[in-house]
Amino acid sequence: MNRIKTNRIKSLLEILIVSTKLGLTSFGGPIAHLGYFHEEYINRRNWIKEKDYADLVALCQFLPGPASSQVGIGIGIFRAGILGGIVSFIGFTFPSVLALIIFAISMHGLHIGNEGWIHGLKLVSVAVVAQAILSMAANLTPDLKRKFIALFALISTLLWQTALSQIGSILISAVIGFYLYKQYEEKDQAKLDFPISRGFALFCLTLFFALLILLPILSEMTNSTWIAIVDSFYRSGSLVFGGGHVVLPLLEREFVTKGLITKESFLAGYGVTQAVPGPLFTFAAYLGTIMKGWKGGVVATISIFLPAFLLIAGTLPFWNTLRQNPKLKGAIIGVNAAVVGILISAFYNPIWTSSVLTPKDFALTSILFSMLVFLKLPPWSIVLTGAISGVLLSLF
Repeated sequence: MNRIKTNRIKSLLEILIVSTKLGLTSFGGPIAHLGYFHEEYINRRNWIKEKDYADLVALCQFLPGPASSQVGIGIGIFRAGILGGIVSFIGFTFPSVLALIIFAISMHGLHIGNEGWIHGLKLVSVAVVAQAILSMAANLTPDLKRKFIALFALISTLLWQTALSQIGSILISAVIGFYLYKQYEEKDQAKLDFPISRGFALFCLTLFFALLILLPILSEMTNSTWIAIVDSFYRSGSLVFGGGHVVLPLLEREFVTKGLITKESFLAGYGVTQAVPGPLFTFAAYLGTIMKGWKGGVVATISIFLPAFLLIAGTLPFWNTLRQNPKLKGAIIGVNAAVVGILISAFYNPIWTSSVLTPKDFALTSILFSMLVFLKLPPWSIVLTGAISGVLLSLF
């Protein structure tokens, strides 16, 4: 018994060490993270088979949330159960969370003026989010029916800009997808086996949907700032497909538009987040710290990543069944398409309307977009170019 306990502790420590190493060195966004994971977990350590890893990546790309973080959590669960998933998450996210909390604390009380570099960062955000949404739309709305679902979600959330409109659009789109894609067939029928009971998985899924529905209601009823923060971060983490860049317009609408954080502070933190390793969702740590100190940073981080953990833990035991059920798959297809529309709506207002103000702004945004999409330069170089170009434009 003691030997089993010792081996379990040893496995958890090994997961923590390896995931922390990845958290300190994994630059370049979610796709690059998956490459780092492949090298470390498969080639070097053989913790998971190549086919199982590919299936896990497919599942995490299919779910909302930070795909690379979910893959890391899934590998931790595969290695050492739920505790392994938690330890893997902590190791991968802690370095960037700590760095961003420290940066936010150091900025507290400082006035960030409306300098040219800040405006340059605004234009960087336009280019980065546009690229992310276009990439996501190509995958999630490939046919005319899904494009119409996205259009429905776009119009409804643009004309009725509330948290409940997002949830309503998602639910209605799920029903539409359920009926439109009844005959959808999944080609890949490979199996995944993870050490999670179906009872625990059902608890995780129930908690995911309960929080998604109840938090906005509690926020409206209580007027508590803390509950509002948890609701905003949790909802953003629940509705995002395509990685951390795509969460930017949702977070800006939740906090900048409501006056909880200034546009300048928001974009300064986003620029720093681009420069640190690990998942971009850790941007939440910076925002939470700016609003409520280090405790706010911790709460924001947990809130935005909690949906990802609940979904990956809740779906792993049922993944084979889900992939073989065309009707349920159709409902999720509808949800995916709706999220595209929601993000385009948020991209227009407030990202575009508050950033691209002149022909020079549009020209610079086009250059930054081309650098990112066509030249495929790393995001940190786009951030640096945007900041410097913003200063130069302000001189003319």
